[in-house]
Amino acid sequence: MNIDLTELSQNQVYHTMTQTVVPRPIAWVLSEHENGKLNLAPFSYFNAVCSAPPVVMLSMGRKPDGSDKDTFRNIVERKKFVIHLAHPELAPQVTKSAKVLPEGESELELVEMDTVPFDGFVLPRLKGARIAFACELYKLDTIGDNNQNLVFGKLERIWLDDEVVTTDAKGRTKVMADKLDPLGRLGGNEYVTSGSILDIPREI
Repeated sequence: MNIDLTELSQNQVYHTMTQTVVPRPIAWVLSEHENGKLNLAPFSYFNAVCSAPPVVMLSMGRKPDGSDKDTFRNIVERKKFVIHLAHPELAPQVTKSAKVLPEGESELELVEMDTVPFDGFVLPRLKGARIAFACELYKLDTIGDNNQNLVFGKLERIWLDDEVVTTDAKGRTKVMADKLDPLGRLGGNEYVTSGSILDIPREI
């Protein structure tokens, strides 16, 4: 099969891309509304894009009515946010948190999850997540015909569950991927777990 994307509708292109660019890491983003309530939403157009400074990128579409997503507005207005990586046991909560709620309502109440303090950062982190990134807004941009929002976040801190951390032969911190077991996004309603891990040395 050879698919010509120019012959597809926008929705068909999205459907094809999200089933072929797989697996995608999921940024489970916690941000703060102006009323003080915490917003929680997943985004799978997400990745690390720079290490000096340490920067990640989120690509955010819009609400069905064309307005900006609450997460985007919260980040623009208050600059700080926390990205979590979920594991398979949290997949139902990740899905629930994608629901469009009235502005100012908190998805935390919907998914029945608690937060705990994130030492050294203004916002808390999700209790139960194994990784959390404390981020500050670094840069904004837009892309595409619908002005999709691009958010670049500079990492200030990384919190790791002690259960997923060890030390390698060179004395460096090593995250054990099998213990982290990050949830990945496929197409439609499908997710993927880490499965088998291949450790293949490189020749440099």
